[in-house]
Amino acid sequence: MNKGKALKKGAKIGLTAPAGPTDEDKLNKGITILRKLGFYVEIGLTCYQNEGGYLAGSANLRANELNQMFANPDIDAIFCLRGGYGAMQILPFLNFELIAAQPKMLIGYSDITALHIALQQKSALATIHGPMPASDLISASDFTLQALLSVITNAHLGGRIENPPGKIMECLVPGNAEGILTGGNLALITSLLGTPFEINTKGKILFLEEIGEEPYRIDRMLTQLALAGKFADAEGILLGSWTGCQSSDPKSFQVRDLFRRIIAPFGKPTLMNIRAGHCEPTVTLPFGIPAILQAEEGKLFYFNP
Repeated sequence: MNKGKALKKGAKIGLTAPAGPTDEDKLNKGITILRKLGFYVEIGLTCYQNEGGYLAGSANLRANELNQMFANPDIDAIFCLRGGYGAMQILPFLNFELIAAQPKMLIGYSDITALHIALQQKSALATIHGPMPASDLISASDFTLQALLSVITNAHLGGRIENPPGKIMECLVPGNAEGILTGGNLALITSLLGTPFEINTKGKILFLEEIGEEPYRIDRMLTQLALAGKFADAEGILLGSWTGCQSSDPKSFQVRDLFRRIIAPFGKPTLMNIRAGHCEPTVTLPFGIPAILQAEEGKLFYFNP
């Protein structure tokens, strides 16, 4: 797997909006945070675009800007400005060979899941599931900032992913698993099924998270992944934050009921309550590199070969 270099103080960050737009105030606050973390920032034109109310410019503009940032030798890593919607649209226009030849970290989550999966599978690029400047970093806790920095500045052999204090990783299915860490937002993963960018979970530890979906919709998406063989193929499973996914109906299944009914029967070592995704504070996950899951002990390690 290709990896971008670990970042140091003074590294140059390319800031781009491959999905949704933001307003000027949030953009400026995001830039300020990146600078306070010790980075120089090159701001892409997409960061100032708003097309149709939910896109940061045309698909061609967003894809070309991302291609150019990978090609630019002066840019050390790329932060996605925010999620929203639109990253899937740019996949046909990305230059995966160029990206493979110019590996660098790409950081984001939520809608950016489409880029994580595509770049891992088409460019053999390790990517970072982490907070974004205009939607997370402007109000991030010290834990969130340090968790991010511990991954993107790590030039050593690896580390342990640990929850915020008081938040316990919980065992759903006992056992140990080793595999490449992959995954992201459940809705994006299911939306990519049947496309050239469908997720491959063979030999992988699959991470899933979601926000604002009723349990019956979570049921439908998890069942779709089950029918597609994605849980059967995986070595292990990590379940992140499920913010706003609880039902107020006392007769309804809740999200954890669905985990027990749909995921647990596959018998794959599974950890719940990984505080990653649409939550604050949040951990940062290094995708595309080897990880070890120890479910009974509630531990997750990654390696930086």
